[in-house]
Amino acid sequence: MSKLRFNNLLILGLTTLILSTQSVSANEILERVPSGSYPVDLSHASVVWKVSHFGFSTYVGRFTDFSADLTLDSEDFTKSKVSVAIKTDSIDTAYPFAEEKDFNQTLAVDWLESEEYPLITFESTEVGPLVANRAEVTGMLSMAGETHPVVLSITLNNALASHPLKKVAAIGFSATTEIDRSEWGVDNVIQAVAANVRIEIEGEFLKAE
Repeated sequence: MSKLRFNNLLILGLTTLILSTQSVSANEILERVPSGSYPVDLSHASVVWKVSHFGFSTYVGRFTDFSADLTLDSEDFTKSKVSVAIKTDSIDTAYPFAEEKDFNQTLAVDWLESEEYPLITFESTEVGPLVANRAEVTGMLSMAGETHPVVLSITLNNALASHPLKKVAAIGFSATTEIDRSEWGVDNVIQAVAANVRIEIEGEFLKAE
């Protein structure tokens, strides 16, 4: 496929996505796609975390290796379920002096105890109704050997019966939450790096065949 043709297809796809969400209710968006299993499309997904550093700046990192599965009930969204598994040692901070210190490993091993707890997981326990394309998803977050409830604030971005490029049913969400890391026993240098951590998640989910 030529670069020009690919760019044209991409523009067409983005235009379709934008137009499809204008003046449409959440239920109408859901009606476009069938119920079923929707694994996340890792090429269009991210798990980012943000934390205050001495109050001077917001330090940003991410996890690069994870999976997520959505079991969608398009007729009754509250019956949907989602599960996420993140490899703890996939933490990435883009630390600029890697030759001096492997800061990613420090956070993974010393802070999140990745050698003993290689996975961070989230399992939904309750999905609230969609109101104006938004809902709350309650679930249990397991990290560093501790498990506590977390509430995700989610936004339904779009859904299509056929993704412009993938040619399968697709649905996309954004999600945010804030946690106190000390509740999971991750209380390293709490005076310098805030306990409150903001987590931002983006994901496109494609229907399994």
